[in-house]
Amino acid sequence: MKVGAAAAYLQSGLFFSGRYWLLLGSSVLVITWLNLSNDAYDAETGVDKDKKESVVNITGSQTGVLGAAYACLALGAMGIVKAAQRIGDMRVVGLLSAAILCGYVYQCPPFRLSYKGLGEPLCFVAFGPLATTAFYLCHASGVGALPVTLTVLGVSVLVGITTSLILFCSHFHQIEGDLAVGKMSPLVRLGTEKGSKVVQTAVISVYTIIALLTALKALPLTCFGLSLLTLPIGKLVLQFIGKNHADKNLIFMAKYYCVRLHVALGVALSLGLLLAPKIPAGVIFW
Repeated sequence: MKVGAAAAYLQSGLFFSGRYWLLLGSSVLVITWLNLSNDAYDAETGVDKDKKESVVNITGSQTGVLGAAYACLALGAMGIVKAAQRIGDMRVVGLLSAAILCGYVYQCPPFRLSYKGLGEPLCFVAFGPLATTAFYLCHASGVGALPVTLTVLGVSVLVGITTSLILFCSHFHQIEGDLAVGKMSPLVRLGTEKGSKVVQTAVISVYTIIALLTALKALPLTCFGLSLLTLPIGKLVLQFIGKNHADKNLIFMAKYYCVRLHVALGVALSLGLLLAPKIPAGVIFW
């Protein structure tokens, strides 16, 4: 969300704090629905029976968890609609509704597309192009019809890749459990060694895209420079997964390292976009 808002600030020089906090709260509620309902529906298949952090396993109530999930979704959706009404741009509702739909077909019956290995593409689309563009439009609206630029599309792709990487790496230590219930995650299909190569390609592609967007003047040099500071985290992800991809006792930490990379890159891109207009002309090109 912060990346989309920062991209709008780069275009307009304006930031609407009320919109930001309303959408942030609504987004947190929707993501809470996504995680709670995922736990509840996975409980039906038994894929999470040994998962200690499963909320259903902790509470012992699938019905209660599912009820809380849809209450969060309802409140989050109300917040999104309220924000769109204030902004006067219902495209925001359309984009975020499509993102929520991706989340629904990802995990909820009768679809459960994550069990068919489509979780990562859905995650990429939902959190990347759909949600990031929607948050950009939220802050672009009200100051004229700002275009959806290569900058917005580029950062949305980066957000989508790093978010999907978290999901992908969460399957490394769950291959046996997934296979037992017929959940054909990408890592069930690929195995851990090929999966580690996918991670390597994804991480390298992130920094390649940043360099390419900078060369095309779609990203300011501030984004490029700050993104370089995240390279040690990217290297940590590659080294850890490359070394431990077959070790079930250690590899569960991979997704947490990917979370660090996702957060660090999001902060770097956001700060880069926010700082670029403050740099004297001739120092940063746009």
